[in-house]
Amino acid sequence: MAEGDLRVGIDVGGTNTDAVVLDASERVIAKAKRPTTPDVTGGLRAALDAVLAELAPYGTERGMAAWSRVTRVMLGTTHATNAILERRNLGRVAVLRLGAPATTAVPPLSDWPADLREVVSAGEAIVPGGHYVDGREIGALDLDAVRRFLDGVRADAVAVTSVFSPANDEHERVIDELVRREYGLPVSMSHEIGSLGLLERENATVLNAALYTVAGHVTRALTGALAERGLSARPYLAQNDGTLMTVEHAARLPVSTIGSGPANSLRGAALLSGVQDAIVADVGGTSTDLGVLVGGFPRESAAAVEIGGVLTNFRMPDILAIALGGGSVVGRGAVGPDSVGYRIVEEALVFGGGTATLTDAAVAGGRLPRGVSDWHERLEAALSALAEPGRASAGRAAVGDMSEDIRDTLQRALAVADELALDAVDRMTLGRADRPLVAVGGGAFLLPERIPGVSQVIRPEHASVANAVGAAIALASGRVDTIMPAGESRSKAIERVKEEAAARAVAAGADPAGVQIVDLLEVPLSYLSEPAVRVHVKAAGPLTR
Repeated sequence: MAEGDLRVGIDVGGTNTDAVVLDASERVIAKAKRPTTPDVTGGLRAALDAVLAELAPYGTERGMAAWSRVTRVMLGTTHATNAILERRNLGRVAVLRLGAPATTAVPPLSDWPADLREVVSAGEAIVPGGHYVDGREIGALDLDAVRRFLDGVRADAVAVTSVFSPANDEHERVIDELVRREYGLPVSMSHEIGSLGLLERENATVLNAALYTVAGHVTRALTGALAERGLSARPYLAQNDGTLMTVEHAARLPVSTIGSGPANSLRGAALLSGVQDAIVADVGGTSTDLGVLVGGFPRESAAAVEIGGVLTNFRMPDILAIALGGGSVVGRGAVGPDSVGYRIVEEALVFGGGTATLTDAAVAGGRLPRGVSDWHERLEAALSALAEPGRASAGRAAVGDMSEDIRDTLQRALAVADELALDAVDRMTLGRADRPLVAVGGGAFLLPERIPGVSQVIRPEHASVANAVGAAIALASGRVDTIMPAGESRSKAIERVKEEAAARAVAAGADPAGVQIVDLLEVPLSYLSEPAVRVHVKAAGPLTR
């Protein structure tokens, strides 16, 4: 093993925080799983410590600690998602739309939940500016109106959304320069975040600005954790398309980290299984996320994505989440949606607790995690204890006040869970039955051996930490979504867009020599005065050394 050939992947889930160490050949040489803590950062540090401890046997011949070989640490985190859902640690944002006299019928943030709007908005304004789809100005940019608005608000950041900025970002860049020069505030620009669709792009831009404080906290927590452990490794954060970005890039686009967990799981499933096109089911302690691999990358959702009650249109993997996990509480023939979550190691019957969970039902049905042999005996001991005179009624109350026999309830619960899983798989396959299903996550053993609608069920080695593996192997990427003329200049224009996407990938941390165009989509636009096409380009490449 050579020096500087190790990388660490960490993924924060709702129940557990997983960490892995991969060598230069992308082989898992150490892994750890620790409960996710309410503050998220505590679980991250615990998982990092645990996986570094596993590296001890890989020290050098000169006595050098193995973790000194770690050159990169990649993190997929729920910090941003949690901040929005819990309405905590969000910054105050001055919301500026460039589009008057058009777009005034629907003011900014009109469809936001009242509590979130109250926390985030420092004020909203629509001022002259913006462009038509063909690049012509709707109106001249009124900088004096912008100054008057900003002088009257107290904000931590500014979110600027110009009409059709994906096609022409000139006005947003002018505002960015003005705000930074005269007010010293960070600016979230919509053309860097969302695609066509004014209101959804505006929403995503405001959320991005509100998350700058959270991004700073995550960056300091990660870099601080590495420094405390003597690691000189370069840190990266996972994006929601299955790729990575530097912490500097993440500080500017923190909204891109939302949904990175499912994307990491899909990328990890592709590596561990060796399958590039498949359905992936990531079974956790609280829920199961199903997605689709296309060429080794997550299939992206074509629909607007709701986050914390707000519709957005930035990229997100096409994920179907169902309330089915190892900690799902069972009783009276029902499974979930309540879950014991990370408390499963204390409350599940198989761990000596008093709550019947889907894990108990799976063990009763003969389904065990790989490498585990004593869970069935432990469950039998727990059920026998509950059946003892004087304990039966208390036991039934503890597992959901079930009047019927607990064993029958567990059996019926497993059948219900199987039906829920089969229905979810059917919704994701879209009628194709030629692809396998890759089962990953700590609860992968909960799924049955055969599932109609898929060619086979694959349970790869290290499936329980596929999300962390996905974070560790990810590439860096950049993308551009814009509109351009469909005439003779189209080819040259597309080349310029490719160059811009590649430049964004390099800015996110990719090696310029290894960047490639991995996705190019052209969609003709109808009912315009001049022929035009919408062009989406994605570039990706390995991390710079």
